[in-house]
Amino acid sequence: MKNKQLEIACFNLESAIIAQQNGADRVELCADIRSGGTTPDFEIVKAARAALTIDLYVMIRPRGGDFVYTEAEFQHMKKAIESFKKIKVDGFVFGILKEDGSVNTEQNSALVALAQPYSCTFHRAFDVVKNKDESLEAIIACGFTTILTSGQQKDVVEGIAVLSELVQKANSRIVVMPGGGLRSTNIALLKEKTGAYFYHSSAIIDQSETANGTEIRALKMNLV
Repeated sequence: MKNKQLEIACFNLESAIIAQQNGADRVELCADIRSGGTTPDFEIVKAARAALTIDLYVMIRPRGGDFVYTEAEFQHMKKAIESFKKIKVDGFVFGILKEDGSVNTEQNSALVALAQPYSCTFHRAFDVVKNKDESLEAIIACGFTTILTSGQQKDVVEGIAVLSELVQKANSRIVVMPGGGLRSTNIALLKEKTGAYFYHSSAIIDQSETANGTEIRALKMNLV
């Protein structure tokens, strides 16, 4: 069995470096913690790419709020992916829905194709889709390699039953990555109940926007 993996959501360069120093396997770099993450500044991503040897995924989200985008916003997402590909990040994180709460397969597939050869994670837009089973299949069909989800609840502990069900239904066709309120105090429970392979946390334990190295080490220790 492969070792379980840990991704840290980072909202600044300092957090990305702390994540690497304390054993994280991957960084998801975002801006704007209050909106749940938006596309980060190009120069910060460039600096992170220079500083990190671990995988670096970048959030592609033009604004906070819902996940239904205008044509202009969609074009903005395309341009962002093209820019970040030039500095050889390792993957992208995005998710586009239709107004009826279903997955926008056309737009998502276009971005996944544009991102190649880099991998793509479908983010927590999944937590507001109308039909999780149909959406799971649609996301797999679009070519995503990972879904980041709290199991459609406010945090991973409340969503644990759905997360477990999703891991089983995915059946290794896509990685279902629990995230949302994941901490060193509950990650062992999530590992036991869901059998997931990859886990996602900001590792922020205070009112700051910076990851805590001790928390990252504790998260990793509980995945062994």
